Amino acid sequence: MSKDINFGLIVFFLLAILSLFPFISAPVALVMGILYINIFKTKIENLGNYTKKVLQYSIVGLGFSINLRTAVEAGSNGFLFTVFSIIMVFAVGLVFGKFLGIDKKIRELIAVGTAICGGSAIAAISPIIKAENNQNSIALGIVFLLNALALLIFPYIGEFFHLTQHQFGIWAAIAIHDTSSVVGAASKFGDEALLVATTVKLARALFIIPIAVIFSLVYKKETKVKFPMFILYFVIAIILNTYLPFLKNITPYLSEISKSGLKLALFLIGMGLSISHFKIIGAKPFILGISLWILISVVSFFAVTHFIN
Repeated sequence: MSKDINFGLIVFFLLAILSLFPFISAPVALVMGILYINIFKTKIENLGNYTKKVLQYSIVGLGFSINLRTAVEAGSNGFLFTVFSIIMVFAVGLVFGKFLGIDKKIRELIAVGTAICGGSAIAAISPIIKAENNQNSIALGIVFLLNALALLIFPYIGEFFHLTQHQFGIWAAIAIHDTSSVVGAASKFGDEALLVATTVKLARALFIIPIAVIFSLVYKKETKVKFPMFILYFVIAIILNTYLPFLKNITPYLSEISKSGLKLALFLIGMGLSISHFKIIGAKPFILGISLWILISVVSFFAVTHFIN
């Protein structure tokens, strides 16, 4: 038994290192993680914490390759779409989930995860509504599965319809739930798409705060909404890159390191997509999650192709 575990750990470290290399793309890194966990079934302690740290550090590193003017322009272009999409998806999710007869807390978690930023939003709302572990697992499982699908197929859809880098960046930031999959899909499409998608997505993530406050009022629960500090560090990195010219000598290296870190994060995220995890999910929550995903994908695609160059 110990030999199997040791062998599984060796393969884990080899694949983790492999995901850092340039010839491994973000989708491939994700698939590597999915295949690993379903073949070896080796659980890594504190995997979620490691994944979160790698992802956040990588995003902050990307800030050193973004100009402030570019960030403001990207954020302003995507702001109205972001607000509209959050309200639309959240409202439809609650109403359609009730129509399907889905447990109240599960439909709230799926709706907020799809509307804002996937696992992060679910994690923020879960303690407020006092969701149980199985309810969290169902919502997270659906969101992570759809993130994986989006990461794999969105770049090909963007190429097929000849989206510009800017259009794809905004579309990915609005239509894909989790930050990791947004940056993974955008990095596959191109550098400009990655910069736009990262900026718009992190601006979208800030809506966790007002949503958490609303849920606190509805559930009459006092809660302290924690500001995601890595977003502040990301903004600081952008400002430093814009106003400290000497950084331009090292920003290309920081950008490459950050992109490699994002692929490592996706490999680790893929390890959370085991087949056994999805056996607890019924058909109705899947129908709700897929319906909301298709809704936001189609509406945002129409918006970017008709109103953004």
